[in-house]
Amino acid sequence: MSRADGLDLIAIGRSCIDLYGEQTGGRLEDMQSFAKYIGGSPTNTSVGGARLGLRTGLLTRVGEDHFGRFIREQLIREGVETHGVTADPQRLTALVFLGIRDPDTFPLVFYRENCADMALSESDVDPGFIGSAKAVLINGTHLSQPGVFAASLKACEITRANGGRIVFDIDYRPVLWGLTGRDAGENRFVANNAVTQRLQQVLPLCDLIVGTEEEIHILGGDTDTLVALRAIRAGTDALIVCKRGAAGCSAFPGPIPASLDDGIVGRGFPVEVFNVLGAGDAFMAGFLRGWLRDAPLEDCCAWGNACGAIVVSRHGCSPAMPTWEELQSFLQGGERPFRLRDDTALEHLHWATTRAKQYPSLTVLAMDHRSQFEALCKATGADPQRIAAFKSLAIAAVDRVAQGDPGFGVLLDGRYGMRALEVAAGKPYWIGRPIELPGSCPLEFESSPDVATELATWPAKHVVKCLAFYHPDDPQDLRERQERQLLRLADAARKTRHELLVEIIASRNGDVADDTVARAIHRLYDLGIRPDWWKLEPDDRASAWRHIEDAITRNDPHCRGVVLLGLSAPQDELIASFAASAQAPIVKGFAVGRTIFADAAEQWLSGNIDDEAAIADLARRFSILVDAWRDAKQRALPQAIRETA
Repeated sequence: MSRADGLDLIAIGRSCIDLYGEQTGGRLEDMQSFAKYIGGSPTNTSVGGARLGLRTGLLTRVGEDHFGRFIREQLIREGVETHGVTADPQRLTALVFLGIRDPDTFPLVFYRENCADMALSESDVDPGFIGSAKAVLINGTHLSQPGVFAASLKACEITRANGGRIVFDIDYRPVLWGLTGRDAGENRFVANNAVTQRLQQVLPLCDLIVGTEEEIHILGGDTDTLVALRAIRAGTDALIVCKRGAAGCSAFPGPIPASLDDGIVGRGFPVEVFNVLGAGDAFMAGFLRGWLRDAPLEDCCAWGNACGAIVVSRHGCSPAMPTWEELQSFLQGGERPFRLRDDTALEHLHWATTRAKQYPSLTVLAMDHRSQFEALCKATGADPQRIAAFKSLAIAAVDRVAQGDPGFGVLLDGRYGMRALEVAAGKPYWIGRPIELPGSCPLEFESSPDVATELATWPAKHVVKCLAFYHPDDPQDLRERQERQLLRLADAARKTRHELLVEIIASRNGDVADDTVARAIHRLYDLGIRPDWWKLEPDDRASAWRHIEDAITRNDPHCRGVVLLGLSAPQDELIASFAASAQAPIVKGFAVGRTIFADAAEQWLSGNIDDEAAIADLARRFSILVDAWRDAKQRALPQAIRETA
């Protein structure tokens, strides 16, 4: 791979699991639950850079364990190249426990004894991989270990030989140099001549050096920032950037002036400091987005400061990193709350632009029905305990049709479909799971009245599906009761980081004109409900789909789209309805159940067919609808081209 078609940046060093206390305002000792994210300064920067549009890669080691696999999978989801991520069978992935106690106190406990990333060595440095990048980022913390120090120098030499640039993130953690007690992970500065001498060995290699004032002090060997900067300048011609917290940053491309304010100053952004952890990595990502693309230094500083301000307002490090679209929205100005995470528009943009997978199409076998299966058992005399076994056949049927294609999915419930959901966890398919009490109107939840506590027990991969029998002309009391439930659910889904699918069936509650569903969608958006997906009734009126698409794209252009429900319609009737809905780009596919499974379920529960026959029938009917949908979309494409010509 040549630099022309390679990466913008390869970050080298720490890669770990961040376990963030979910309770804030107290001691780490008193935190009861922890959110799991990927972490480590170079890893965070590689994620932040990728979200901003840079082509980033990572050189590190992770354990050959569950956490190591999670890091690799998450990096792939983020678009970070993992060629340089090696699984170490002898060592575990590092862990860090982090807390948010108050605006000035962020306890950290590092579990890094003999961890995988600290065993990085020269043998891990692939010259072809490193040479493909425009720049490499080395990390001060990793220079504390001889093997990693040697690996970093080797990567720098290869980069230099290939005309690339060297970035040095000073990233000083005294505890990881053995200079503090292990309970003092948040301590940012302990003067130490040996550390200064080790860090200064890389100065002649550098093109860009970035650090806080405390980090400038350790690299320069003096607690006077200007004196330290001059000591650094004596060893390198690199651009030096001093991060100054709320004051922004100062960049020094040449001689060090008499004042920090005499450098190229990028002013900070006034936001509430919620969590400083990760803000420096975000700054680095934002600055590099400009510097590696040869943007003016003033823009590099502004982008770095803005990214830092956004992350300092959020929980977590890597998940808080902004996307390029989000950064541009932030920089456009306008009135924003000082407590930035209360900016609902910015938070939704962050959520919507950091979702990993894209779905040009989605075809789903829906077997989340509960009352319908209970009725089938009553009609056939079957034991309801057999329902779970039949639902497990759904995974085999989807596998037979999808052959591993992630554009397929299943809808399964936790009451009868839990065994099937457990099997689906290891598959690449989209997974939806219902939360509503079947048939309830007003809407009720099947689980705990506190729906957030229920969702906290669901795997992150599960998309929360909620059916509401909702009509915009419902009586006010009914409509408002249902809206309150949907608002609670939407809030819970965001806080537990689950995608949300809202299914609207309006026809049960009244007549449906061609704008009825669109009015319902507008109403829910007006309330602040922004589902990731909509699931809507089939409709053979093209005008209805034009209204629906307009309602969604006006309110949330980042919505994933619409899938059609089946309403137990006969197969031919459902296929006929595809012609109109396929013309709307917002409609991505279907999530159909009884049209596919009704006959097979009745025959299987009656004992007339075995598992293989049931799977074959489910797969055959599912495949017919998949082919019909694809055909309808293909035929709709020329029509769409003609309408836009």
